[in-house]
Amino acid sequence: MTARPFRDIAIVGVAESDLGKVPDKTAIQLAAEASRRALEDAGLRKDDVDGLFTFGFGRMGAVQFGEYLQIQPAYSDSTVMGGSTPVAFIEHAAAAMKAGLCSVALVAYGSTQASDTTRRFGGQAEDPRLPGSQYERPFGLPLPLGAYALAATRHMAVYGTTSEQLAEIAVATRKWAALNPVAMMREPITIQDVLGSRLIASPLHLLDCCLVTDGGGALVITTRARGRDTKTRPVVILGTAETHTHQIISQMPDLTVTGAARTGPRAFAMAGLGPADIDAAEIYDSFTITVLLTLEDLGFCKKGKGGAFVSGQRTAPGGNFPLNTQGGGLSYCHPGVFGIFTVIEAVRQLRGECGPRQVKDAEVALCHGTGGVLSSAGTAILGIG
Repeated sequence: MTARPFRDIAIVGVAESDLGKVPDKTAIQLAAEASRRALEDAGLRKDDVDGLFTFGFGRMGAVQFGEYLQIQPAYSDSTVMGGSTPVAFIEHAAAAMKAGLCSVALVAYGSTQASDTTRRFGGQAEDPRLPGSQYERPFGLPLPLGAYALAATRHMAVYGTTSEQLAEIAVATRKWAALNPVAMMREPITIQDVLGSRLIASPLHLLDCCLVTDGGGALVITTRARGRDTKTRPVVILGTAETHTHQIISQMPDLTVTGAARTGPRAFAMAGLGPADIDAAEIYDSFTITVLLTLEDLGFCKKGKGGAFVSGQRTAPGGNFPLNTQGGGLSYCHPGVFGIFTVIEAVRQLRGECGPRQVKDAEVALCHGTGGVLSSAGTAILGIG
């Protein structure tokens, strides 16, 4: 693999929309709000955009969003891989630019997951012909939570991981959220608080689970040369990788091994770096077990050692492994697809914009998205321009 093939591509703008519960705005409006703010962050105009990467607005996501923004792109992508999609879009956009298919890419997502009760409580019927409809749902597995509970149970059985170790992740993440003025949950919690919270799907408790919020996010990606004229310091794309391993949890090859075991080594090889070079890690935390599995599979610790790795508040402010520094999906926000927010925070950390939660001398950051029921993975390694 050619080292750093995207070294001349950079992220030049990032932004969120309003977050929390936003009942007066649609998903497209939230994505548009984030897009406007991201373009302003970059110092670019909507008319500069000729590549559109988005999904979640029906069967023709990018087409609907382009219509709403009045953008007629030269290239568009509506790939759907769940929470890993926005991270994978970094690679898609960079590849499109290298091929000369677009020059300014807008990556955007929005969701009204908290406000839209029909979406939350099964307003859309599932196709009964799908494998999951035939072989999983009839047996009562609550999804997606039940699938992650299965993975947690298996990891505990094989490696001796404990609920206390999973709780370390939730507590540390909340400490980061306390430093983020727009985080949804900022009150301190303890390991005992996590263990004492309601059991949702054994062994996962309420505080092991991500939030349910509305919100949107956006990224602006362009060439590094053009990025020198933007308002903010370009953040260079050093390494990327994506994969998917299964769609339904019963087909996961190994409940303790995620697609990060494939994407991590490839992204590091492309960047010419290793896990020890990462200054800040932003990892999808739909559930605490998601983080623990991903840390192992990305190579930050050996398989089965994730529990020990996160113990002692190692990933909290003041620890030696800054993780999910905005508060993560567990405490900051989680509008259905958190992957885009891992990138937003990674970029802000590298630009030194995070105030009290700023990681000192951050020069290389990793962001990783997980989709479905540990089904898909996207990894991106970013560096300062």
